[in-house]
Amino acid sequence: MIRAFKFLLRPTKRQGQALAEMLVDHCSLYNGALQERRDAYRHTSKTSIQYGDQSAQLKEIRAFDPERQGRWSFSSQQATLRRLDKAFQAFFRRVKTGQAPGYPRFKGVGHFDTVSFPRDGDGCRWDSTPHGRQTRVRLQGVGHVRVHQHRPVQGRVKTVSVKREGTRWYVVLACDEVPAEPLPPTGTIVGIDLGVTHFLTTSDGEHVANPRFLWAMTDELAEAQRHLATFPKRTRRRTKRHRAAARRVAKLHGKIRRQRADFHHKTARALVTDHDVIAHERLNTAGMAKSPAPKADPEQPGSFLPNGAAAKAGLNRSILDAGWAQFLGILANKAESAGRLVVPVDARNTSRTCPECGYVAKENRVTQAEFECVRCGFAANADHVGATNVLNRAGPVLCAAA
Repeated sequence: MIRAFKFLLRPTKRQGQALAEMLVDHCSLYNGALQERRDAYRHTSKTSIQYGDQSAQLKEIRAFDPERQGRWSFSSQQATLRRLDKAFQAFFRRVKTGQAPGYPRFKGVGHFDTVSFPRDGDGCRWDSTPHGRQTRVRLQGVGHVRVHQHRPVQGRVKTVSVKREGTRWYVVLACDEVPAEPLPPTGTIVGIDLGVTHFLTTSDGEHVANPRFLWAMTDELAEAQRHLATFPKRTRRRTKRHRAAARRVAKLHGKIRRQRADFHHKTARALVTDHDVIAHERLNTAGMAKSPAPKADPEQPGSFLPNGAAAKAGLNRSILDAGWAQFLGILANKAESAGRLVVPVDARNTSRTCPECGYVAKENRVTQAEFECVRCGFAANADHVGATNVLNRAGPVLCAAA
């Protein structure tokens, strides 16, 4: 298996400055390569520049600017150019499929936060001081940086990435050949229904409360954002107070993100420990959280009819705060490591189908929490009914797999 291990870095003040300079120079390389592609295509010749063309120029760029571009790993600079190339490939793919194109944009220094090293030992070295008491990672141009290694690394380290999150620095190790750690069988299977009122409900009737981390910090976050809004949005140089206000908002969002991830990991671990098979709905969270399209008023050109965008915005915020997509990804990874089976099923009408007689009607869903079949009169909690239907739909899949 392939797994990622993320550890907090504890650089010295000088190493922190070097890490920040490394991000600035890689950001400059990314933006320069993007500008070259734009200018070449805007030329009358419509020249298309590929990754190989720009990678071949790295040697000259490093020789021309030895104090900046020449300081860093050649392989990490190639990885930055590949990152731009992948952005263009995704752009052309979306154009062909008729999606919103999303042309690659220039990166601001504050929004370029990751530098990757494609191979351990090429410009970087994990556990560079194996005989020392403290784990360190060596980065070309930075030195041996202390790592807060809170768990052992398994498998073989393939790539090393350095990431900045707010004022913190992290190292992310991508490892392959990670051994599985199967758990003893329990002989139980379960279906889960994800929701907003309850984070999830199992087919056994158990509810897991939705912690609503974003909602819990709404007042504090709103105050910090109002303070940030008092400063100009576009300025060449932020003042000290402006930077402090931006860091405050980023710090609060980072705390919410870490709380949500911790909750997802613990909830997924409990499900994987207690069940051999876990069935869930196949959800398109991006589509579910999409804002409604505007409705033009045919009687008044230039005006629009009410489309429920304000009400939908609150639901979208709750869906994104729950983080269903992240949770399902974590659940799949933990299940694979533990030798469990995760079965995604079609989510259509799971909350409208009667588990007793199979009758499907939107009238069956009396309220958000109540279900009552209009044909047979079966009544139960709506989320419990959804989880039961998810489990029933997973039955044919399990029989086919067996």
